[in-house]
Amino acid sequence: MTPAILIIDDEIKLSQLLARILQLEGYAVKQAPTAKEGLKILSQDDILVVISDVKLPDASGVELVQTIKQQKSFVEVICLTAYGTIQDGVTAIKNGAFDYITKGDDNDRILPLVSKAAEKAQLQFKLFQLEHKLINKHNFNSILGKSRAITQTIDLAKRVSVTDTTVLLLGETGTGKEVFAQAIHYNSQRNQKNFVALNCSAFSAELLESELFGYKAGAFTSALKDKKGLIEEADGGTLFLDEIGEMNIDLQAKLLRVLEAGEFIKLGQTKTQKVNLRIIAATNRNLEQEVEKGTFRRDLFYRLSTFTIKLPSLNERIEDIPLLAEHYLKEFSAKTNQQVKEIGADFIQQLKDHQWKGNIRELKNIIERAVIIADNKVLTPDLLPFEFAGNRVTDNGSFELSEVEKHHISKVLRYTKGNKTEAARLLNIGLTTLYRKIDEYKIMV
Repeated sequence: MTPAILIIDDEIKLSQLLARILQLEGYAVKQAPTAKEGLKILSQDDILVVISDVKLPDASGVELVQTIKQQKSFVEVICLTAYGTIQDGVTAIKNGAFDYITKGDDNDRILPLVSKAAEKAQLQFKLFQLEHKLINKHNFNSILGKSRAITQTIDLAKRVSVTDTTVLLLGETGTGKEVFAQAIHYNSQRNQKNFVALNCSAFSAELLESELFGYKAGAFTSALKDKKGLIEEADGGTLFLDEIGEMNIDLQAKLLRVLEAGEFIKLGQTKTQKVNLRIIAATNRNLEQEVEKGTFRRDLFYRLSTFTIKLPSLNERIEDIPLLAEHYLKEFSAKTNQQVKEIGADFIQQLKDHQWKGNIRELKNIIERAVIIADNKVLTPDLLPFEFAGNRVTDNGSFELSEVEKHHISKVLRYTKGNKTEAARLLNIGLTTLYRKIDEYKIMV
């Protein structure tokens, strides 16, 4: 965006002269004689730099700096004064001013100063846009569904997001636990800091410990230099621990210390480090049963389950399936450049009749594959995977599973133009299995 400057000064002639100088340098300039009018312009226009007199008819320019920063944090403010004092200058800088200069004495400084302020403000504006793009992307409004089950769950998550409470998300695989964790973070006071996610089931106990806590150089053979752990990376923000039920019980004790004392020790280090973070944990296991079996610490369970949210499975919110399917249809049609515009009623009915073991993740994958292999603008039941075969017939009217399978493989091979490796990927089967079925069904490639 072109740097826009706002001059707030009740000395009209001086303001107009400064505006003219800035306009000759290519800046867009707005002017206001009072703080009230200046704040109105700031709220309506894309201003990057404010040049404000310290003595205004309705406010102190020094105090105005703070108000401007609260309204738009990326805007830089330069304070001008006819009679500068050290105290005013110190206060202005403390309030967030870019600089504080005396009128008349610094004519040579004003243009370079505005240039530097505009450069800094532009960078901050880009960061501001990226941050708000993330916040909008992970807003609760992005969680689709109108069923009672999901709206009640969203309401609970909204309520806890504005607190700093530890949250435990329970639910089957594919119900969107990480999506909820992100929404809670980006709608909290910690949204300007990192959201760090870790799947506890993806690492061995030793690797998980080094990933979480970090290590000092020399802590073990391959530790050639210091490494920050994810706990340290999440300082000030949120640490999301997915599949927390898979964590080794010895490591659970160290995590408990983080929750209770806000401190941790890196591998190979003896002194503790303080940390301020929020922990959101998730699992598809029954942790109470794990506690009784002795595989999960009771004290850690109580700390994690301060506020528990149970995410509904897709089978508990069947009425949301059409809305979700339409959303993924638009997403994957655009992504794959396919001209699929509509979902047939029979297709939707089969989705509703299905038992969703993989929940939303499974639905998303099914829509993506259907869009890829669709030959026309409507999704029809013949595009559904084999497990839906009992509810439909093939184009030739056969109910036999082998015919359905043959028909589907042939369709995918036509889509990939005979590329068997790509066809096997889309079918989610091994290449050897695909070759065997091509031979078995005598499919012409």
